[in-house]
Formats: sequence, structure tokens, C-alpha cells
Amino acid sequence: MICPVCKSSMIVIEYHNIELDYCTDCKGVWFDSGELELMLKTYQMEGIEPFLENITNSPDTPSSEKKRKCPICSRKMKKKTIGEQPRLLIDMCGEGHGLWFDGGEIAQLIEQLVGETETIEKSGNEVISFLEEVFKAP
Repeated sequence: MICPVCKSSMIVIEYHNIELDYCTDCKGVWFDSGELELMLKTYQMEGIEPFLENITNSPDTPSSEKKRKCPICSRKMKKKTIGEQPRLLIDMCGEGHGLWFDGGEIAQLIEQLVGETETIEKSGNEVISFLEEVFKAP
């Protein structure tokens, strides 16, 4: 798969039966449809469904950032703002193929979600440690 940001080939990282596409150059990560939810459920994060539904149903966020193309269908993705302090600007395929997170954003999102959801603390710490190790910001 080709990175929608820097056009480099991405590598596949498998973790707990979830295959994520990761760009070693810009440190971005692509979640195919349902993979983010699966990863969060793997770590026993409860009550995430409304959050994930909100991403899909929220209006597009106006941005001066160039629209990126979905690595699956090559159509321009929608910009969505998610999370709280800091709010994250992510890219979402309008055809439902997946979500793109720039380097470091998925770790920031997980840290926010651990505080907002009913999470077993050990599981939350495990996912944060994994994400910080693998998906660090450049």
C-alpha cells in the first residue's frame, strides 16, 4: 500500500490479529474499516461505539491542509476533527475504506480515550506503550 502523505510504500504491522499499514517515512498509520474499533476492543475499551460513530457522522472540517487520497480507492478523503485537547485532524475515506492518522496522532487519541472510557487500566497502559513504541511521532 502507498502512503497517502509521502507516497512511500507502507509496511504491514500485525498486532493481536490486526493488520495496520504503517509508513516508516512519515510515521502515519492507516486503519482499514473496522480496525480501529477492533484494536480498541482488544484492549477492553468499553463505550467507544458513540465516539466512533461520531467520527463518521461529524461534518467535514474545513482545513487548508491538502486533501489526501485514500490508499484503497484513490478518492479524496474527508477531513474530520476528533478528540479533545489536542483536537486531531484525521482523514477519512468517504467510501468507508478507513482512517488515516499522521505520525503520533493515534497515540494521542488512545491517551484521550483511556481517560474518557471505562477501561481496565492495565490494558490502557499496554496499548499506549505499544503505540508509543511503534507509532511515535517523527
